[in-house]
Amino acid sequence: MATVAAAARGAGARAAAGLRSCGGAVARERPRAGCARRLCSAPAAPAAVDMKSYLWARYHEAKRSTDELVPSIMNNLLNPDAIFSNNEMSLSDIEIYGFDYDYTLVFYSKHLHTLIFNAARDLLINEHRYPVEIRKYEYDPSFAIRGLHYDVQRAVLMKIDAFHYIQMGTVYRGLSVVPDEEVIDMYEGSHVPLEQMSDFYGKSSHGNTMKQFMDIFSLPEMTLLSCVNEHFLKNNIDYEPVHLYKDVKDSIRDVHIKGIMYRAIEADIEKYICYADQTRAVLAKLAAHGKKMFLITNSPSSFVDKGMRYIVGKDWRDLFDVVIVQAEKPNFFNDKRRPFRKVNEKGVLLWDKIHKLQKGQIYKQGNLYEFLKLTGWRGSKVLYFGDHIYSDLADLTLKHGWRTGAIIPELRSELRIMNTEQYIQTMTWLQTLTGLLEQMQVHRDAESQLVLQEWKKERKEMREMTKSFFNAQFGSLFRTDQNPTYFLRRLSRFADIYMASLSCLLNYDVHHTFYPRRTPLQHELPAWSDSPSAFKAPLLQEAQAK
Repeated sequence: MATVAAAARGAGARAAAGLRSCGGAVARERPRAGCARRLCSAPAAPAAVDMKSYLWARYHEAKRSTDELVPSIMNNLLNPDAIFSNNEMSLSDIEIYGFDYDYTLVFYSKHLHTLIFNAARDLLINEHRYPVEIRKYEYDPSFAIRGLHYDVQRAVLMKIDAFHYIQMGTVYRGLSVVPDEEVIDMYEGSHVPLEQMSDFYGKSSHGNTMKQFMDIFSLPEMTLLSCVNEHFLKNNIDYEPVHLYKDVKDSIRDVHIKGIMYRAIEADIEKYICYADQTRAVLAKLAAHGKKMFLITNSPSSFVDKGMRYIVGKDWRDLFDVVIVQAEKPNFFNDKRRPFRKVNEKGVLLWDKIHKLQKGQIYKQGNLYEFLKLTGWRGSKVLYFGDHIYSDLADLTLKHGWRTGAIIPELRSELRIMNTEQYIQTMTWLQTLTGLLEQMQVHRDAESQLVLQEWKKERKEMREMTKSFFNAQFGSLFRTDQNPTYFLRRLSRFADIYMASLSCLLNYDVHHTFYPRRTPLQHELPAWSDSPSAFKAPLLQEAQAK
């Protein structure tokens, strides 16, 4: 949280009274000739001072400063319904809006992941001959988070940061955490080489041993993998991890392909679909301003039609200029060979050659190149929304120049946690303590080093506490201890804007320009970016005032 980090830097500066600023504006020195940069240093303690007392005095001063800052930070909370920008973008330039269906236009209840988990588990037992005893495992929605990596050959699930480093304490074999020492021995450190990472779309292929789970639908898959691993390990059953991964993947796929999930949702739509009247409000607002709209989804026609009738109304097709189902993204964006097929009212595929994509009709498969040829919708005037960073957004921004919006449902709950006083208090002190450690590490005597070791122990404990605020096993979707996650790295690269749901668009007019906050680089002065007025963070109290 920018406000917490900025305030903590201020607390650290005040606490280390007399310290030279590390790149801040507190004190400036004239650099000596030949010096490339001024090094940070703590002032020498008075000759006769007791170093232990000196350091603890600085510690308690910093603690008091932190406590005084928390109330002001609580007045600058971030708005969970805001839209956040990675890249400057004006909605005035957008003429055409495109949407994925699942977890973009429609959201599902907690019952859906339980359904997927149970159905795939039963397929493992009935079709892949897995032990019937695995039926005792039930879906735990609090176990996994999106964006995790799975080492297919070692059968371990883990969280990796933007620099390919494993976050210690987040490596799980089955349902049990792997000790740090074992992880370091397994990977000869904590870094995962590029050739072992997942491929461009997060898959384990062409020699890549890692699979990244980016889809919201993958949460039950990760949990099922971990549960079956747990059963084999607890019962000393010898098994091949690669076969287990493939069988679970195939079972999850079959829940979709064989229509198990689709039939269950259609049979009890009120149980599985979260009714969202704001979805219709967003579409109606865009239509009222003359915007063209289209839908490209991997889901089948009848399933989409019933869902859209439920959340938007029976006239939902009138809002869309083009509707494409079973598109098979990301292949849709790359394979030029597949032509479109029209789907009639009974769901029958027609063999007519498609010369024009007509409003009110539904089309199947096809490819983006033919889509662009038939519609002429090219470049930065198109904004497409989806929840899957790779399958929905990556190719569009890299190859076709469309603007992209990521739907991240987890964002709203994480922001609400970040707005709590407990989180703000903990993070502000964690940042301040880190600054103290950086400043005071120059004191190398034995007495000082004992104090610094106590501070490091406290810092480690607080890091574990901040992880558990979000998820006891894996922490935040967006951060490891100190770095962005690999998930956030890809989100920042492939999404111009991101938000918790499409309903966030209702808080902005159709001419709004999104400006990314200019966060300071490591070699830049932070002072200008520390003021909320400088970067206009989407604050909660401003939204409430409106």
